Amino acid sequence: MLVNQFLILAALLFSLGVYGLLVRRNAVMVLLAVELMLNAVNINLIAFESLLQTELAVGQVFSIFVITVAAAEVGIGLAIILMIFRNRSSANVDDFNLMRL
Repeated sequence: MLVNQFLILAALLFSLGVYGLLVRRNAVMVLLAVELMLNAVNINLIAFESLLQTELAVGQVFSIFVITVAAAEVGIGLAIILMIFRNRSSANVDDFNLMRL
């Protein structure tokens, strides 16, 4: 398969994630949109790694780091959303002025 196909897929996933980030009001859906964008970045890293075929597998290593950061982001983000949902009874992003000074 060509690298162009993977790059087009990643561009579509990333643009779908940006659209979800800008349009959605539910905090869980915003987190899912961010995860979609991170997965698009992972596809790009693996596609370019398969194109270059280096001995160190740098694209695959960076992809694993991105997956690790994404897992931590989901854990912390969901914990924050659950605590705000307990206080406000809403998961709407517009209602999240609780953390302001």
